[in-house]
Amino acid sequence: MTTAHADPAQLRTPPRPPSGLRIDSPGPHDGPALWQLAREAKTLDVNSVYSYLLWCRDFAGTSAVVRDRTGQAVGFVTGYVRPDAPSTLLIWQIAVAESVRGLGVAGALLDALSLRVATQHDIDCLETTITPGNVASERLFASYAERHGAQVEREVLFPAEQFPGYGHEPEVLHRVAPLSL
Repeated sequence: MTTAHADPAQLRTPPRPPSGLRIDSPGPHDGPALWQLAREAKTLDVNSVYSYLLWCRDFAGTSAVVRDRTGQAVGFVTGYVRPDAPSTLLIWQIAVAESVRGLGVAGALLDALSLRVATQHDIDCLETTITPGNVASERLFASYAERHGAQVEREVLFPAEQFPGYGHEPEVLHRVAPLSL
């Protein structure tokens, strides 16, 4: 397990979505757009449209979508509070349309979601899995840890062998804790 430390004295201002974008909770009508964003990301395991429809219905409270001026979804983050670890918010997927990448949208989504969830659950930890080589995601979660005065611990959660016949890389758990929200 590897640990990275954040210096609370260097906490940055939480990112906000750029002008013209707004973050809110998804609804089932957002399912197809989230599926499309996941497909276009090319780094995510894309699930069925049906799974995104259900996710937007059943886990809207622990997920967020960012919309452009027309109301079109241009990014999302899906997550849930772990039943066996109720102080942990697990981030399942996060994707941002190419048209708004590099503008801080992913960081704004993570901050908005974790702050919203923290008002309903006593969370002090955020978890996600990242495949080796996904540098953008590693930077996103390291930056999140810095902003929230947390450490990042990493360990392989699911080795490649658990993905039979798929050629899938291992999924490395990134545990960001303790959070200062």
